[in-house]
Amino acid sequence: MSQTHPAVAPRDQPELRSTLSQNWGWIVGFGLVALVGGFLALVAIVTATVASVYLIGVMMFVSGIAEIAQGLQSRRWSRFFLWVLLGALYVVAAVAVFIAPIFAAVVLTWVLGVVLVAAGLVRLMLALSMRSQSLWGWVLVSALLTLLIGVIILIGWPASSLWALGIFLAVDLIVIGTAWVAMGMSLRKAR
Repeated sequence: MSQTHPAVAPRDQPELRSTLSQNWGWIVGFGLVALVGGFLALVAIVTATVASVYLIGVMMFVSGIAEIAQGLQSRRWSRFFLWVLLGALYVVAAVAVFIAPIFAAVVLTWVLGVVLVAAGLVRLMLALSMRSQSLWGWVLVSALLTLLIGVIILIGWPASSLWALGIFLAVDLIVIGTAWVAMGMSLRKAR
């Protein structure tokens, strides 16, 4: 009897489980590509930072076009105007990102630092309110790490703009790649 990870494919979906098991090699391959990309991003942090800024720009551009399309489909003037205005702002921001990616990285890094500090403080309050529970210490550790990372980014700002987003991209690719490889190998065992 083989053991599989429950997140791989639910037992009540045998066709999904079969399809995934048959394609385990592709899943492992995707994971390896993500892992290689993550390690390359660690080696070339500034390039990874610029790449992440461009990725954000692409997402903003696509969102802006979708907002404008939604506005054009609206039948009421107020909704039309607001949707198109919102979409236009997204498109303008995306164009600004493509024109000045380093400046965009500086702004995005500052926003990231502020958000991490705020999230760390909120998580700290949550941890302190959970002291009666047995695992509150993990929430406290998470709060302190988030707060510390945010403070490090803000103290080093604007110089941290050259590495912060790149490191986040690299770590994300490494974590995703590891997860895909693990899932693929689990599917291989399940076959």
